[in-house]
Amino acid sequence: MKQKNKKNVIAITGPTASGKTALAVEIAKYLGSEIISADSRQIFKEFDIATAKPAKEEMQGIKHHLIDVVNPDEEFTVADFADKASNITETLFEQEKTPVVAGGTGLYFRILLENYDMPRVAPNKELRDELKNLEKTHGVECLYKMLKELDPVLAEKMHPNNTVKIIRALEVCKTLDMPMSQAQKKKEPLYNIKWFGLGHLNGKDRQFLYDRIDKRVDIMLEKGLEEEAKKLYAKYGKISSLMNTIGYQEFIEYFDGNVCYDEAVAKIKQNSRRYAKRQLTWFRQNPEIKWLDIRDKTSKEIFEELCAGTALHFTK
Repeated sequence: MKQKNKKNVIAITGPTASGKTALAVEIAKYLGSEIISADSRQIFKEFDIATAKPAKEEMQGIKHHLIDVVNPDEEFTVADFADKASNITETLFEQEKTPVVAGGTGLYFRILLENYDMPRVAPNKELRDELKNLEKTHGVECLYKMLKELDPVLAEKMHPNNTVKIIRALEVCKTLDMPMSQAQKKKEPLYNIKWFGLGHLNGKDRQFLYDRIDKRVDIMLEKGLEEEAKKLYAKYGKISSLMNTIGYQEFIEYFDGNVCYDEAVAKIKQNSRRYAKRQLTWFRQNPEIKWLDIRDKTSKEIFEELCAGTALHFTK
């Protein structure tokens, strides 16, 4: 429900390969506004093909914020995103523009639009090194077990192999001496938000989305994903941002001789499908999202359907 004295924001969410960027561009053109990217991989410079970073022609002259923000070997936290995205949002409001936030990183939407308090805990190098050594000696399963003991609520929502996020969660838990999930408090949202989710109708026909993901990976390979991964690996080595990005981590296994080329490609598609499933699970926790059927429709057609109804009325 629209609340008085609150500014309006459009939020476009959904799984990978669902067409979020294209729809966001159509809406931003219609509103005469700009797009704030909510994608934790597209923030990195040089991460282009694997992250499906929009090309200049795809942007269609619409300004995209928070893309190519930091170098791959630099740290960029959720709190950093919150600060930068909030400042951009306020600037757009001052220009009487309605921000269009689009992406697939659920935590970014949570911190910016759902107004969760994010514990601001500075990186603890000594603790991180200790946890990384434990991971090398006993595997990531050891760290995940620790997290389940310290914060079972958060552990349930986290992928058991995501070393970076697990270490960060343990860092917060140990520093604050409390579960990270308890430190994340939800407050009254700051904005009136129109939530749109791109996916398959009522969660049915998941195979349609999976086929779409597989096709996108094939296109990435044609564009030179292997060469991009090789170049980044040679330049940066096994840094966490590379090793936790789908499309790079699998090719690094191939470069190291652990899998063959076909196995690496199959893993990219499999991991992309699993990621999409996790994204859908996350976003379906938000009852305010209006889910849009993407089957057999272009982004232009989906946009025209929104314009034909009342979906965008509060902004125009």
